[in-house]
Amino acid sequence: MATAESDFELIFSTLGEHAVRYLVVGDVAVVLHGHPRFTADLDLVVALDRPNATAAIHALAALGYRPRAPVPALDFTDPEKREAWLREKQLTVLGLWSPDYPATEIDLFVEEPFPFDLAYERRTRAAIGANSISVASIQDLIALKTKAGRPKDLEDIRALQGILAHQDNRG
Repeated sequence: MATAESDFELIFSTLGEHAVRYLVVGDVAVVLHGHPRFTADLDLVVALDRPNATAAIHALAALGYRPRAPVPALDFTDPEKREAWLREKQLTVLGLWSPDYPATEIDLFVEEPFPFDLAYERRTRAAIGANSISVASIQDLIALKTKAGRPKDLEDIRALQGILAHQDNRG
């Protein structure tokens, strides 16, 4: 691994090597759409079919990522276990951390917050280093942030709506 690569470059490169279907959401997606803000964590929605979820866990484990919660990482690949996390613990994301990349935590959504295949078709692409990454569309981000409804999400919604309006005026 080249030391010049950022944590994000390494993560996306490894996800690509494992052919993981994912969408970047959350603050990183807002930044990639053009609204500057500070963030250190990476929120990902991965297609939750077992082969893709397994590929995601293996890719991230290759970088030393493991769950913050006391659960085996591969439990993420089991729909029944994810459902139990939601029902019994209100665990909506599986937080992962790596001792090798302590500045970059990853949150994997335990359930798809939108129909993944449709959102994946609407995705935009962004470059991080040599990686072309999949980013949720502005419309899907707005819908996701509307569901969350926190003050910072409402601020992001206004910024994303402004970016959309600017794009509409140019196009």
